[in-house]
Amino acid sequence: MFRPKLPDTPHVPSITTHIPQDHAPAPSAGRSVAPFVGVGAGAVAAVVVIGVVLTALLAAVAVSAVSVAIAAVVLRSLLTGANKR
Repeated sequence: MFRPKLPDTPHVPSITTHIPQDHAPAPSAGRSVAPFVGVGAGAVAAVVVIGVVLTALLAAVAVSAVSVAIAAVVLRSLLTGANKR
């Protein structure tokens, strides 16, 4: 469902070469890397979206705290001013 639809590639005949015994064989080119790239891109997108949401929530809490602090200062000054009169 979430896998990309890739076009079919024509089959390229493989060329066999001699691999020395003291070296490890090269990774097979038969498997595609595209699903792993898609998973990595999805993970990066999820982290970015979560970061943006958390930053927005933090900004909302900060603005609310500043608003409450200003309201408290104004109410305090009004109440102390009424007591002096």
